[in-house]
Amino acid sequence: MARTRERVVAMKPVNDAIAAATEAERQARNFSFTEDRAASVRGDERDAAILRGRDRYGYDWNHAIRYADAWYAAHVGWNHRPPSKVAERPAYDRGFADGGGDVDDLFDAARRANLAAARSPFPVQPQRTVQSLPSDWPKPSDRPRPTPWPRRVIILGDHPAAALGRAEILERFRETGGRCGGHAIFLTAARGFVSSTETSPEADELTPARADELIASPEQGERLRALLAAIDVEDILVALHGEYLRVLDAHSGALPTCRNRERTRNTPLQVKAHLKLWLDRGREAGSNVGAGHIRWSKATKGLTAKLGELTARYQGLGLTEAIWFRSNRAVRWHGFIDPGGELLDPTLIVGSKARLRDEMARALRLFGGATRFDAH
Repeated sequence: MARTRERVVAMKPVNDAIAAATEAERQARNFSFTEDRAASVRGDERDAAILRGRDRYGYDWNHAIRYADAWYAAHVGWNHRPPSKVAERPAYDRGFADGGGDVDDLFDAARRANLAAARSPFPVQPQRTVQSLPSDWPKPSDRPRPTPWPRRVIILGDHPAAALGRAEILERFRETGGRCGGHAIFLTAARGFVSSTETSPEADELTPARADELIASPEQGERLRALLAAIDVEDILVALHGEYLRVLDAHSGALPTCRNRERTRNTPLQVKAHLKLWLDRGREAGSNVGAGHIRWSKATKGLTAKLGELTARYQGLGLTEAIWFRSNRAVRWHGFIDPGGELLDPTLIVGSKARLRDEMARALRLFGGATRFDAH
């Protein structure tokens, strides 16, 4: 027990140093994130107040947050509500006073509320809109309904650093959506936004300085708006990151409001999966595709996939048999016709197990968008 106590005492300076280093790293990371927000179109007055509390009074992250909360409360006419922690009270009181508050004035809250109502709204960046920015868009999924390719748009960067797996994204898009009427827009370092028919391989990557120039140029927003003007957009996929995504965020006001807006992200493997989900949702003119999330499960006799009331089951020996469940009674999928009037075969032969899931999903969506002609 004595040796244990000695060991604890000896390790205390080390543990204290580790805790201090971790806290310093946390504060530096938080302040760095706030600085990036304040410098971009996503920053607001509260971010500026956090940095002002740090630079003017030397506050750490927790006290700078309290300072900014109090400054914002005083600025918009809210009441004085100090924090429960006594150590953070001085920072809150100072922020409240800097925001125009006076706790000794009986009519302070009413005066500030009137000033806030008469004051014009906070100045916003010229390119900022009420819409969500592309960097905040969700990742692609298979839940949205399929969209005709002429109404789908993908935004790429014309440089390998613009998006993870950019070459593969472009190649797969041209093989599917490109030949079916899909639209592609490129963001280049030299010219900004251009059509896929006007672009040529870029030699230079988009630098932060060049990105700032494109952000400050109102011509880029007008160019992006002109490229999208002739398209009845229902589905947009953004395959950008880094400085390319920052430029698109700045000109997001030119993007139309549509049903589906998504963005690829993270590792090349995830980008590949996101792209596949998005490409599978495209449909050619004159065709129907069943929509919804496909649920995969392991059955006792093989792999099973369900889409609504439809079930595709792999029964081995290279056969994928489609079964339709209704009223808990299995009935084979006979009598379904596609939009062209062709009768669909409920049994599908798969030559490779590597394509088993893709073929089962394709069969489910094909039958999901078909019409059951023969009720018996």
